[in-house]
Amino acid sequence: MTTVQLRRYDVEPGRLADFLAWFPGLAPVRAQYGFRLLFGYADDANSTFTWAVEHDGDEAEFSQVEAAYNASPERAAVFETFPACITATQVGFVRPVL
Repeated sequence: MTTVQLRRYDVEPGRLADFLAWFPGLAPVRAQYGFRLLFGYADDANSTFTWAVEHDGDEAEFSQVEAAYNASPERAAVFETFPACITATQVGFVRPVL
């Protein structure tokens, strides 16, 4: 079993390029905790970024590993250079329907 989390960020107008330049540094840190990035899409016209991350196990296991990841020094190091440009976030677990 795998669990997929879909994440969508609204980014300050004119700051999407800053976010996109920073974001690739996050993938290797998530990978250290068993997360796999499935995709990332930028919508320039609406200044949004949507991505999906997958982890083995159910939602409870995903959340447990994510809590460890969120508290990690590796994540903190990546966020030292975060451009602080996200104005809204939508995060939820999703399932395939097709």
